[in-house]
Amino acid sequence: MLVITRREGEEVVIGNPASPIGIVRIASIKGDRVRIAFEFPREIPVHRKEVAAQILAGAIDPAKPVIGQIRPAAEG
Repeated sequence: MLVITRREGEEVVIGNPASPIGIVRIASIKGDRVRIAFEFPREIPVHRKEVAAQILAGAIDPAKPVIGQIRPAAEG
C-alpha cells in the first residue's frame, strides 16, 4: 500500500504521467472530512469499498444505471 500526504487542491496521477489513467484530487478538507475527486474515463468503474463489497456479494447489479446524477466537481 502506498501512503502519501496531500494538501487541499493537490493531485495524484495514476499511471503514465504522459497519458494518465486517471487523477485523484483532494477537493476539500473540513474538520475530519476529506472530499476526494476522481477523474477517470467513464469506462473505468470507481466504487466506494462498501458498494464494491455489495456488488461482490450480489446485492447490487453493476450493470444497472446509477440512480441520480453524477456531476463534475467545481474547478478551483
